[in-house]
Amino acid sequence: MKLLLIGAGNMGGAMIPGLRGYDLTVVEGRVERREELAKRYPDITLRGDLPSLDGYIVILAIKPQSLENLKTRGEAEALISILAGTPLKKLRKQIAAKAYIRAMPNIAALKAKSVTSVTGDGSFKVQALEILSAIGKAIWLENEKQLDIATGLGGSAPAWLALVAEALADGAVNLGLPRSVSYEYLSGLMEGMGALLADEHPALLKDRVMSPGGTTAAGYLALEKGAVRDAFIEAMEAAYRRSKALGK
Repeated sequence: MKLLLIGAGNMGGAMIPGLRGYDLTVVEGRVERREELAKRYPDITLRGDLPSLDGYIVILAIKPQSLENLKTRGEAEALISILAGTPLKKLRKQIAAKAYIRAMPNIAALKAKSVTSVTGDGSFKVQALEILSAIGKAIWLENEKQLDIATGLGGSAPAWLALVAEALADGAVNLGLPRSVSYEYLSGLMEGMGALLADEHPALLKDRVMSPGGTTAAGYLALEKGAVRDAFIEAMEAAYRRSKALGK
């Protein structure tokens, strides 16, 4: 399959390592960014201009507000858009393709560990999941509303988890643990919890760790007093509202 990645910013660039197994062409308008990518990935094709879309599976990774100014020619074999909040009907009006897919990866694509939400034309479901599995785990969703909700969970939550990690490290440093040691713990902690959550409900994991009158219970009480659960629920709602607004 021939892939054409349009846009190599933070998210588009994070997808490149996993997609290098394909015949990959990357379109990036900024000269300095192309030079940076050429040094890092000498095996990929880089262009500053947009070729005809004929024969390509296009992965669109530009800013949502730039879509209306994108001038294309030809018809793509399929379009996979990672534009937050941009509905399929808008993509169909703007870009010619035989099939349309919306996807929302996250920055962990850099390590082939993204959890990517996917929806769109069922005729291209198998191929879309295959391509996006190259950057991590791809999850097919039934409709665009589910994808807009999952944008917060899959796309934005890595930043929220980074905030949690930083706060926990700050707490440990405040008590006297070196910062480098704190981050080493947190890296292993996040990886271990991911493996555990694949097999067990989070509430059961919490109950297993929290013994009566212990350290975990004391810390959990402090988190409840800080309304941490409520803050994360509100963060999900805010991300969903923003995703919908970006599509208008």
